[in-house]
Amino acid sequence: MFNDFYGLTGRPFQLTPDPTFYFESLTHRKALSYLSYGLAQGEGFVVITGEVGAGKSTLVAHLMATIDPARLTAAQIVTSKLDGEELVHVVAQAFGLIVDGHDKASALGAIEAFLHDEARAGRRCLLVVDESQNLALEALEELRMLSNFQLGAHPLLQTLLLGQPEFRDTIQEHPQLEQLRQRVIAAHHLEAMELGEIQPYIEHRLKCVGWTGNPKFDQRVYTELYEASGGVPRRINQICNRLMMLGAVDQRSRIDGAMLSQVLEELELDGTMQLNKPAKPEPVAAPVEAPVAAPVPVDAVALAQLQAMLAERDAQIAELQQAVIELANEQEAAPAVSADPSQAAALAAIEAKLSAFETKMLEQERTIRHTLTMLIEWIEADDASRAAA
Repeated sequence: MFNDFYGLTGRPFQLTPDPTFYFESLTHRKALSYLSYGLAQGEGFVVITGEVGAGKSTLVAHLMATIDPARLTAAQIVTSKLDGEELVHVVAQAFGLIVDGHDKASALGAIEAFLHDEARAGRRCLLVVDESQNLALEALEELRMLSNFQLGAHPLLQTLLLGQPEFRDTIQEHPQLEQLRQRVIAAHHLEAMELGEIQPYIEHRLKCVGWTGNPKFDQRVYTELYEASGGVPRRINQICNRLMMLGAVDQRSRIDGAMLSQVLEELELDGTMQLNKPAKPEPVAAPVEAPVAAPVPVDAVALAQLQAMLAERDAQIAELQQAVIELANEQEAAPAVSADPSQAAALAAIEAKLSAFETKMLEQERTIRHTLTMLIEWIEADDASRAAA
């Protein structure tokens, strides 16, 4: 292995998710923020999606490594195409439960009893479901039903759903998942890494296993590696593994562009990885000179109207909030309202004012949406006319 040749203490580009190698790219930092926010709520669903190899599992492994097991009990399942009943039994097994009998009711009862015991011990429960795009609709519905378990007013189970891009589309668009959508409290789609993150990512993983500069990567390798991998971490790992092996075989202390070209050709020939290829440009006809149209300004009147309506809405919201505070103060100061007709009349007036505000704000929202629609249509029509010209 190349580890010995380069004096490394481990495999820097292993494909198995390992929190030790967690690299906080921009998109992973955003995802971690959403995860942290979602976990702080302690209920509902958190959804993280991304392309294959985008780093979803590594992100969750990093998160799990930072969680105090004395405060949170976590279980993780990787799904195949499970139906509702199968999913319930898999969840029970993930939490280490032995279910008497093989029926769904027994499994649900064991899960609920376990969640109650954990809550009484001061621990919250988190279920991590990987490859969620494989779940049948009835299995997703069972997950929603599990989120109904409560101890008093406190939810007992929170669920983190990880899936590929098609799962995001399913969650957002499927008509049978409206109730589940309403319980999603945080969601993020992991994008690929940016060009400027490739070199820090590679060096970070190498340093985790004792790298001190051998081998050295030529600067152009990072750009070409980004173009071939599309910035997807697992693809980068695959290519770098091959590069390091080639370097060890040829006893090279420098990784250059020629070596990368050789590795990419081998990967393409053996079908190990589908590489990104730049699209071939379409033939373009000789340009016809035409006068350049001056930029058309956005309709200033429409924008001014929109800004005025937004400002008015903000003022109404502030006034509404003040009215709510007054109502709350009145109720605290006078618990027996019915005994004082003047106080009852004052509260009735505030409630009527709140109702009027709500009606006016709804009308304002409709007007704003209508104005925005007109403005967008105006811009698109103008763009179309310029394109036609």
